[in-house]
Amino acid sequence: MARTEQVLVLEPPHELKFRGPFTDVVTATLKLTNPTDRNVCFKVKTTAPRRYCVRPNSGIIDAGTSINISVMLQPFDYDPNEKSKHKFMVQSMLAPYDMTDMEGVWKEAKPEELMDSKLRCTFDMPLENDKTTEYSVLPKSASASLDDGEVKKIMEECKRLQMEVQRLREENKQIREDDGLRKRRVTSMAGHHSSSGMATTAMRDEGLSTRVLALCVLFFVIGVIIGKLAL
Repeated sequence: MARTEQVLVLEPPHELKFRGPFTDVVTATLKLTNPTDRNVCFKVKTTAPRRYCVRPNSGIIDAGTSINISVMLQPFDYDPNEKSKHKFMVQSMLAPYDMTDMEGVWKEAKPEELMDSKLRCTFDMPLENDKTTEYSVLPKSASASLDDGEVKKIMEECKRLQMEVQRLREENKQIREDDGLRKRRVTSMAGHHSSSGMATTAMRDEGLSTRVLALCVLFFVIGVIIGKLAL
């Protein structure tokens, strides 16, 4: 006698795809939906039980509900020339109204009451440049949202701020040179130690303030660019 047609709806219906790299656990999700008005018992089996961990691998799906099954592929040495022969089977049956022992129900089930669906497994190793492409999508899409006029304004503002930072660097350099000259003068003028020391301290403070200002300008440049791109 022919078996009953599967009442559960599987998503994906025919194939479980696992995307590498396979140096760590890779998980695929199998969604089981019960569109009937009866509770359905299910089991998930595989031809390679040592290679996979399935959670949950059995249970009951209430009428009109769904459940997600996590199929976890254990790490292994991937060979692109080796075709996967791994397969999964989702076995199911309508739950008896008076069911108390699920294992007992499976053992006592008649062959014509059992339903099953088979899925094959495929392994997909991403190309080397996939990662680069993935990370380059966001900046590209963000910049595409700006028109040419806005981009030009940002570039001009950035250039102006860069010139300002360069000018501050040159001033800071000149201050350091003047500070060094004053230090040498202080060494040779012991009689004016106190007054010269105060001047040196003042120049150091001025140099420090200039460096802080330069850093603030740099942070402002970065903030402007990020803010514009985010819009």
